[in-house]
Amino acid sequence: MKITHEGLALIKQFEGFRSAAYRDAVGVWTIGFGHTSMAGKPEVTASLKISREEASEILRKDVEMFSKGVTAEIRVPVSDAQFSALVSFAYNVGLGNFRNSSVLAAINRRDFEIVPRRLALWNKAGGQVLPGLVKRRAAEAALFMAGSKANDANLPVDVPKGKPVAQSKTLWSALAAMLLAVLQFWAFATFKLSLILILASLLIALAIIIYKRIKKSREEAI
Repeated sequence: MKITHEGLALIKQFEGFRSAAYRDAVGVWTIGFGHTSMAGKPEVTASLKISREEASEILRKDVEMFSKGVTAEIRVPVSDAQFSALVSFAYNVGLGNFRNSSVLAAINRRDFEIVPRRLALWNKAGGQVLPGLVKRRAAEAALFMAGSKANDANLPVDVPKGKPVAQSKTLWSALAAMLLAVLQFWAFATFKLSLILILASLLIALAIIIYKRIKKSREEAI
């Protein structure tokens, strides 16, 4: 996996170039194409100034570091475009936030379809929604989904792509049908049809509620 030209251009576009040190939206000293002291040398101080060429070299090293960090956390194959979108995201929010994000959790479940919604949740800085972050997340999502199509086309035929058990509607339906059949047999055998059918209906309703709660909690996690 490697970052693409499009991925690097995306980072440059949304970070923008600044030759003199400045404080970002949350007060962190930043310079060049979004470089901060947390990414390594050079340490950013109020008096620091660099050229565009120096900024490009610093960005190259920073992207290499973030690429290694993202690679270490991914447990499934992704395309270069998908990888580039994730590196851009991690570059912006930090590797620590990336490791703990539902974006990474969705990736490692191969639940690629929900990744754009997970990315879109990261649109705030200092508790405020920033238009620039909204646009950046949308651009990262578009790059990721473009890479997702290419990745799916190249997957081996034996790679499983099913949903987690708790999200499988087929499994829940089969369990409910089996439970109803058992209860109906018991009802006929004991001549208590009405009571058992009511109980069966309640159990099925409970199963559906549990399923929806599990699905909703996963979709709303950040």
